[in-house]
Amino acid sequence: MYIPRHFHITDREEIFSFIEHNAFGQIISTVQGRLFSSHIPFLVSDDKQKLFGHFARQNPQSKDIDRQEVMVTLEGPHGYISPSWYLNPGVPTWNYQAVHIYGICKILPELTAVKTIVNRLSNKYEEAFETYWEPDYNAGMLKHIVGFEIDITDIQCQYKLSQNRSEQDRENVISHLQDTGSTGLADAIRATNEAQIN
Repeated sequence: MYIPRHFHITDREEIFSFIEHNAFGQIISTVQGRLFSSHIPFLVSDDKQKLFGHFARQNPQSKDIDRQEVMVTLEGPHGYISPSWYLNPGVPTWNYQAVHIYGICKILPELTAVKTIVNRLSNKYEEAFETYWEPDYNAGMLKHIVGFEIDITDIQCQYKLSQNRSEQDRENVISHLQDTGSTGLADAIRATNEAQIN
């Protein structure tokens, strides 16, 4: 993706923290020569070299994706920024955080690999609830799922969070976003603002 220098994020620890907290995205490949996208949650391997996920077996993307180069896109909070929020002249824009991950996809045919993926996903998101549901997937359920891994070859990360504006402009943007209920985006700008100051 096109990344102006103000918005380019290269810190690997920051990027993978973002991925862990915004792990629902799109996997894009080709199906019979045409671009195709599925919206799914992803897992990162412990060594940060792979992504894991799964498709419904009936998803046509699962039939053509083995050994393809794919792109995974993830995004965080985003929203419209009005030029009326600036002290100095500006133009309307959109603030956002996004990561693009490229890699080679490999289908995992073994049921044990599929079970590991769905168990890890369930455990990751169930732990947020008071009434924890213990994963219990049998072979009959798992045969309807196709697991995959992506060997990561490149990662691009952009935080477009008003870094090219003055500190006062950024504070004004944060205030207006909070007033309109976009607290996640306001928090992201505040964190980036504090990092710039420090």
